[in-house]
Amino acid sequence: MLSEKKRRKYTGILSSNKLLKDLCQDELQKLLDELEEVEWPKSTCSIYKQRTSNHFHFIISGRLKVYQINVNTGREFTFFLLKKNDAFDILCLLDGDDHDVYYETLDRVVLLSLPMERMKKWVRAHPEINKNLLPFLSNQMKTLEAYASNVTLIDISTRLARLILRNINAESQELELINDLSNEELANLIGSTRAVVNRHLQEFKNDGIISLRRKKVEIKDLDLLLSKANNNKDSAP
Repeated sequence: MLSEKKRRKYTGILSSNKLLKDLCQDELQKLLDELEEVEWPKSTCSIYKQRTSNHFHFIISGRLKVYQINVNTGREFTFFLLKKNDAFDILCLLDGDDHDVYYETLDRVVLLSLPMERMKKWVRAHPEINKNLLPFLSNQMKTLEAYASNVTLIDISTRLARLILRNINAESQELELINDLSNEELANLIGSTRAVVNRHLQEFKNDGIISLRRKKVEIKDLDLLLSKANNNKDSAP
């Protein structure tokens, strides 16, 4: 049983979720009654894969990496970094099949979960949720489309600059979500390697675009970063 303080907090977060934003407060409270609070420790990898197929999850806090891995080479590619107000797994919700991806927590992650069949009933019973599914999926498809285009057509320096730009808070001008990730994690997000990303980050630093401190990237010159992001050489070294 959630405390009243948590109920208020979680209701506020759920009301901002892209799938649930049009639900009235009474319906949000009913949904909250069905949701289970779940915590996944930091750096936990894939052991919850069975649960992600059988349950639908709303992220309350923390970051979760969704990725695929080549078991022969160990190379990874990260499809999404999920965060507060994100939800998963939409594909399992729609077709009932397992989604062949892996999950890893980058922080301690707090979720609100319910069995997949119960979530399907909520979608069927609430047109407000159903109509938000298509824009939600469209946004994910656009993200994957951009990934595919970047990896095949754009040089790594430009990919890295665009990744940084996408994660700058428009109001604070601060880098968020990826600001403390390792170079290896950054490489997984743009289809490169740790060594190559490290080289380009050092170039960005030497050019006065960013500063680097203990795995933390800070933006020093946004105009130079924008210029770098628009410098498409149509190659991928």
